[in-house]
Amino acid sequence: MVIKRCWLLACMSDIPRQDAMILLKWRPMMVRGKLKKVAGSLVLGVGLMSGSVMAGDVVEKPKVLIFDVNETLLDLASMRSSVGEALGGREDLLPLWFSTMLHYSLVSTVTRDYHDFGQIGVASLRVVAQNNDVELTDEQAKKAIITPLMTLPPHPDVKEGLARLKAEGYKIVSLTNSSNKGVQAQFENAGLLPYFDARYSIEDIQIYKPDLRSYEWVLDKLDVEPEEAMMVAAHGWDVAGAKEAGLQTTFIARPGKALFPLSKQPDHVVKDVNELADILQ
Repeated sequence: MVIKRCWLLACMSDIPRQDAMILLKWRPMMVRGKLKKVAGSLVLGVGLMSGSVMAGDVVEKPKVLIFDVNETLLDLASMRSSVGEALGGREDLLPLWFSTMLHYSLVSTVTRDYHDFGQIGVASLRVVAQNNDVELTDEQAKKAIITPLMTLPPHPDVKEGLARLKAEGYKIVSLTNSSNKGVQAQFENAGLLPYFDARYSIEDIQIYKPDLRSYEWVLDKLDVEPEEAMMVAAHGWDVAGAKEAGLQTTFIARPGKALFPLSKQPDHVVKDVNELADILQ
């Protein structure tokens, strides 16, 4: 049935029959999973080569939606004033601080010298301050970051979108580089706790995203195959890591966020959580 169905789809498309046969011959060796997953991948391959994809047949809906937290669900813009004040009025340096924090979280993973995200955030703010000739003490950096980070508001679309996804029966969890206590406080303050079935933090394994082991770990905790889960994030590096780990992926194109051109592209690109709910309904 798999071969017959895929051959029919190939004949309906514009690709040459010999190319379709090559696809049928080699794809089962490339795909990890059950026979039905192989069939779905074959259909996807044919659709992409023909320039059209049948949404109903191509990709099975995920069993679990895994959300990143900061910037994906929570709006970091509210930290501009506190970070800007700490940096001598330079509110424009907020994105640089966040990217520096991500940079040194990867250094922490690669060097196996773990520090939690809050510690890295404070140290990164001091690095940005020093690079911009601003004097900043450790206590001043903590004041600018810790409390504001714990009280970030959700983006306007988040609660409605999550409610719609939950009503459709999806299991919804989070996977964050923040600490367990940190994300619990964030969710409590933002009113997001009722929408999530579980919260996961890389603190438990001390390996930051987008290291592939972080995604493999949460898949093991959830007891699902990679293709049965979808990572949802507003960071190109996050969806790139999840995609390499075999998950379905959705990139939320928040303002100022872009995909990395050299990475595998996500399955979906949406403007907000509501648009994702439209796709997965």
